[in-house]
Amino acid sequence: MNLIDFLREHEAAIVQRWCDLIFGTYAPETVQFLKKVKNRFDNPVAYQTNEGVKGLYKALIYDMETEQLSNYLDEIIRIRAIQDFSPAQAVAFIFLIKNVVREQLREHFKGEVRIDQFSQELFDFDCRIDGLALLGFNVYMNRREKLHKIRLEEVKNKVSGLLRRTGMSIDYH
Repeated sequence: MNLIDFLREHEAAIVQRWCDLIFGTYAPETVQFLKKVKNRFDNPVAYQTNEGVKGLYKALIYDMETEQLSNYLDEIIRIRAIQDFSPAQAVAFIFLIKNVVREQLREHFKGEVRIDQFSQELFDFDCRIDGLALLGFNVYMNRREKLHKIRLEEVKNKVSGLLRRTGMSIDYH
């Protein structure tokens, strides 16, 4: 068995654990809600996170294109960008998969030496995760830039409205 086969075989457990760790980055009272309510409309953050993680995981183990990875990253990171996570906090969840995979391997092989047979494949997988984190940082920055543009437009519109009411006007362009 190679690492990719192992990852495919244990997909459900790994994805669930990864989601749990991501939810753990929120405040304790929020974690309970995120883990309990999975409905798309009652808990869009948990739903988007779950869907994004499932997609990211499949993209990683089935070697999908960068654009697909970006789309799945965007599902998770757009939420974190709006919630004012720092850039490091927003993308740190990506690295959690490294520990999840190793935990799953240790649990499956129960400490046997066989885990060493995956050392090169784990190194390659870790390199993919590192690349994914860099891509995630780009996604985060794009999201933050869009958010700042929206906020700037809101301020311009408010100021413009106030100036119109007072009989003054200003051209921002």
